[in-house]
Amino acid sequence: MPGRATSDEQPNLILAGFMGTGKSALGRQLAHRWQRPFLDTDDLVEKLAGASVADIFAEQGEEHFRALERKVIEELIPPAGAIIACGGGLVVPAGMAELVRSKGVVITLFASVDTIIRRTANKSRRPLLKGDEPEVKIRELMKKREQAYMKAGIAVYTDGRSLQQLCVIVGRVYQREVAQLKKASTKPKAKAE
Repeated sequence: MPGRATSDEQPNLILAGFMGTGKSALGRQLAHRWQRPFLDTDDLVEKLAGASVADIFAEQGEEHFRALERKVIEELIPPAGAIIACGGGLVVPAGMAELVRSKGVVITLFASVDTIIRRTANKSRRPLLKGDEPEVKIRELMKKREQAYMKAGIAVYTDGRSLQQLCVIVGRVYQREVAQLKKASTKPKAKAE
């Protein structure tokens, strides 16, 4: 299992994707199984700002929130050994997917609109779903963000899969990506002539 080696030897596992795809639940489960620290970027933003995500959106707007997310990724994410759940829109702004990929192995979780609606029924911490017709908002946001999510990391679909099944699937993808990173880092450099 990926967590068997000391955590500082292993790249971060970063879970990206739309709200309600299971990033936090899966991240906590993997952190427990692999005995690694779990970080949620929304929690880190709240600590940094001293305010809730909803209050940041209401009082200072989405642009300020996105700037705080960038600061969290740049300054508060450890260089290795952690499991990190990203906020739903974190990888969408220009340059953020690349920044996140520079911090570890990124796996993007996907789920159907029906699943997301069911999982986001408590909208108190989801300011982008405030108001009427959350399904319409979800569909619009997913359509806008889909390409960014696809570029951010390896896609894993969570619909119809238990946390245990997802732990196995994500664990295998992570191990494969770590092996590729190690292989790439051990290739001899070409000599300049």
